[in-house]
Amino acid sequence: MTCLPEAVPGQKKLGLVIDLDTCVGCHACAVNCKEWNASGHSGPLTDYQNTSDGVWFNRVHTFEAGQGETSRTVNFPRSCLHCEEPACVTVCPTGASYKRAEDGIVLVNADTCIGCKLCSWACPYGAREFDEDDGVMKKCTLCVDKIYNENLPEADRVPACVATCPSHARHFGDLGDPNSDVSILVAERGGYELMPELGYKPVNRYLPPRPRKNGPPPASAASSSSCGSNENISLLDLAMKKPDGKGSAFLRWADRVLSR
Repeated sequence: MTCLPEAVPGQKKLGLVIDLDTCVGCHACAVNCKEWNASGHSGPLTDYQNTSDGVWFNRVHTFEAGQGETSRTVNFPRSCLHCEEPACVTVCPTGASYKRAEDGIVLVNADTCIGCKLCSWACPYGAREFDEDDGVMKKCTLCVDKIYNENLPEADRVPACVATCPSHARHFGDLGDPNSDVSILVAERGGYELMPELGYKPVNRYLPPRPRKNGPPPASAASSSSCGSNENISLLDLAMKKPDGKGSAFLRWADRVLSR
């Protein structure tokens, strides 16, 4: 069992804040993430074929919520949430999965990973991906090789997904600092963590879609996903849950659909 670093009050917690209201589902974040991590300073990805298969640190799922004039598209980006209490780390038998004490980023040491996949089974968010070429587990690194690169202008020291987002739906910063820009944004918009009842304390936050200007969202409507599945549930209502609901119902629904 791998131990976690001792929690310290006021410790830096680097993470992402994703705005579900402004995300347009263009997949630019996923593509730029792939580009940087396949050819950047670290280059942990080894996808040799020019296909959409292989390891993706960032994925975007799209759902249609509601019907008629009140319907809307909800784009849901998914990546590692860099939890404060990550089960993927504590189940690792070799210590290959670890959490950095200085900034809270969860990483994988490819040199000591044996590809047992225990971490992927333990992660409830589906953030771990197995690299068939290397035989090891891989995941989002928050572009750790980029955000600390002093050879880059300070404005460019953000994850690749944040730098490329055309609608500015992705934000990066220290969520351990209540006075940081990202923490203020979360407080103002009622940002929530995913499935808090599991106790993993994910650092990343999601901002719910704003109500439509032409009226309130449907209270109950048949919704369908891009996978072609129909559910008698309003995804928009679930995604717009305030901090007391945390959007956990939405994630459970998405997990059922994506696991089929």
